[in-house]
Amino acid sequence: MRISIIGAGYVGLVTGACFAELGHEVHLVEIDREKAGVIDRGIAPFYEPGLEALLKKHIHRTLAVSCEYQEITGSDCTFICVGTPPSPDGSADLRFIRSAAHSIGSALKEVRDPHTVVVKSTVPPGTTGAVVAPAVMEGSGRQDGSITFAMNPEFLREGRAVEDFFHPDRIVIGCSKDIACRKVASLYDGIDAPMVTTGLEAAEMIKYVSNAFLATKISFSNEIGNICKKLGIDVYEVMKGVGLDTRISPHFLNAGAGFGGSCFPKDVSALISLAESMGENPRILKSVMEVNDSQALRMVTMLESCIGDLCGKQVAVLGLAFKDDTDDVRDSRAIPVIQSLVDRGALVRAFDPIANEAMSRIFPGINYYGSAEEALTSADACLVMTEWPEFSQLDLEFDRMKSRVIIEGRRILSCRGKEGICW
Repeated sequence: MRISIIGAGYVGLVTGACFAELGHEVHLVEIDREKAGVIDRGIAPFYEPGLEALLKKHIHRTLAVSCEYQEITGSDCTFICVGTPPSPDGSADLRFIRSAAHSIGSALKEVRDPHTVVVKSTVPPGTTGAVVAPAVMEGSGRQDGSITFAMNPEFLREGRAVEDFFHPDRIVIGCSKDIACRKVASLYDGIDAPMVTTGLEAAEMIKYVSNAFLATKISFSNEIGNICKKLGIDVYEVMKGVGLDTRISPHFLNAGAGFGGSCFPKDVSALISLAESMGENPRILKSVMEVNDSQALRMVTMLESCIGDLCGKQVAVLGLAFKDDTDDVRDSRAIPVIQSLVDRGALVRAFDPIANEAMSRIFPGINYYGSAEEALTSADACLVMTEWPEFSQLDLEFDRMKSRVIIEGRRILSCRGKEGICW
């Protein structure tokens, strides 16, 4: 099938490359000319295992990129994969969705072939039907029913997105007409996964609820971890026993510094805002965010109890990305920790295998190093923020510190003398 994808960011580019691997003809529309040029050379503008290999394999063959919406006129369907960043009040900012929908409509104005517009961006329930569809129809001037709409949320984990695309837990498709559902479902031929078909609003809500529930499991585990630490109990032993209950599952029960990234904080906040706009008070969701906001800062409190006043102290921060196998620092738990250290006058020595550059755009004034060993040299203490596997091998490198004060926010270290945030 011929597919157009609006937005070659994380979701759009991964989706496009993977659809090309399935044998479809894919055209990416990316209005950022610099990014489009990078992709056109077969280079991924962000780190994601396996993505660049797919780009090099398919670019200029079954995968193309341009900056013009007119390229969608020869497609059977168009996916909207633009960002929905948080507004100041926590609600989802839909301006990029509206803009993309109107541009799609304008591009389809002179086309009479059937076309399906598929929203893959995470949007509040009602957006596809009440925002996207009217904008497309207005722009196109077509009222003959030949444009149909669907919602196909993504469930891609950064660092494992290519694997998740080809081996998903489920494929969710919400649609306004059966023909749209059948068309979108056919795109995934060859992928073995349960197919969930719903209405548009239910599909939109499934995405929000999935992320909110996973975030809830994390904050719950962290709160239990804080209690267990004071009782002298290993929370990982507790959660191993809890997770074997099939009603609970072991996933997302690892206590630590909290969640970050481009999805969980944004989506939970958006769901809270949506609930409040309807007069509901989502107490559990608010608590999830409150626990997460305070969790990472416990590491700074622990550090002060170990070495006293932080002013002038050199503190190594290992791990800047919000998780391993990505260079994404959006809402990384390292951000509030570094800010708190800077506010206290500490001298931060930072290292991440691939996220130094990304974090330097947020904190240009701290020192970045090319290895963990360099960052640790002469440091008064160390905070480990990201679960990079290579950190598990660190041991003698900590001897280069002035003192082996090591606090980890992820249970990754195997060396002596470390202390966990909640274990």
